Amino acid sequence: MIDDAFLNDPYPTYRMLHAAGPIHWSEDFFGGAWLLTRYADVANALRDPRFSAQRAGGWVNRSHPQARAEMREFKKIFARWLLFYNAPQHTRLRKVMNEGFAPLVMKNIAPRIQAMVDQLLDTLKPAQEVDFIQEFARLLPTQVIAEMLGIDAGDRADFVAWSDHIAAFIGSPTPSLDMARDAQTSLVALNAYFEALLPARRSNLGDDLMSLLIRAEEAGTVITAKELLAQCTMLLFAGYETTRHFLGNGLFALLKNPAQFQLLREQPTLMRSALKELVRFDSPVQYTGRRMLSDVEMHGKQLRKGELVILLIGAANRDPLKFSEPDTLDLARDQGSALSFGYGPHVCLGARLTQMEAHIAFESLIQRFSAIHLLDDMPRWTGNAVYRGLATLPVRLEKSASPQPDKLSVYADAQCPI
Repeated sequence: MIDDAFLNDPYPTYRMLHAAGPIHWSEDFFGGAWLLTRYADVANALRDPRFSAQRAGGWVNRSHPQARAEMREFKKIFARWLLFYNAPQHTRLRKVMNEGFAPLVMKNIAPRIQAMVDQLLDTLKPAQEVDFIQEFARLLPTQVIAEMLGIDAGDRADFVAWSDHIAAFIGSPTPSLDMARDAQTSLVALNAYFEALLPARRSNLGDDLMSLLIRAEEAGTVITAKELLAQCTMLLFAGYETTRHFLGNGLFALLKNPAQFQLLREQPTLMRSALKELVRFDSPVQYTGRRMLSDVEMHGKQLRKGELVILLIGAANRDPLKFSEPDTLDLARDQGSALSFGYGPHVCLGARLTQMEAHIAFESLIQRFSAIHLLDDMPRWTGNAVYRGLATLPVRLEKSASPQPDKLSVYADAQCPI
């Protein structure tokens, strides 16, 4: 199932799975797992406590004793991520971290994101070939999440390299030991980076996410410094990885559907629904996992305690029982939200931030450039099964002769779009 054709375009496989039934057993994922493909089933599993998010370390646990010993530190840090907590630990920590992404926080950072977007767009040269991924999509999220964490965006190259190694490990259904070693080296380095910042930050707290976590630690809501540092590493990784693919996949979808792109140019008020549709159409997160805490029967199949369940978000977002003509990009679609940012108690913490970055980026691209030409109909994908995204997206830009309208009016309401 997981071959080069799937990594380049998983949607034919999803159509086949939809036609064959709602649930399937596959040996291609981590030695064996159940696959859920329907929107309703994936959404229910995301909010059902019998489907446990506490699944970090599964690959390590299945490895031989030497590998388990070697990867011990990686497993410890990974398991402390909010992403892999169940209630009540998840509830406790999520309440703290939600404060860092509240609507008013998003409203206040919007001008800074606009400034970052403008600065990056200033460097893109009209009439010449530009790689949108390398020259914009990979740069903006690192700058934004660095700002949110109160760290130096000048260390961007390290962040990107560390994130790439971690993503490669997470995104492989059958990771090799070398991939695991690279991921551990990068995660440990990222953890050490934040640990070195802790003493100075403790004595000079600000309004950034790291300071928020330190205050929560002092109040006893964040239990240990190790838990605090783990959330910092998770925020930097997640804040970069998902957003860059949303930007790249979204622009590629618009360029492959020029009539829809033109509609968005003519009707900029469609931007909110357009973002929902773009993240549905080609989700930057294609699947997530859950571990069964008890036996559950679904569609005549017995899911046993301890078994792994893969929630195929990319398939759920193309479910014909939920979305009419699911393989068609329709920026005016109003049929509910995609599951790309999750659902229920584990819905993506930074979904609002990611959507806001994309909103400002796409709005600014449309205002600044009268046309964007796709130079390669088949650009190269990263080959990551979880984090679907382009490695390159060569385009040519035509500068707009019209004056740019006032920006950020859409963020006058503290309820920023999601």
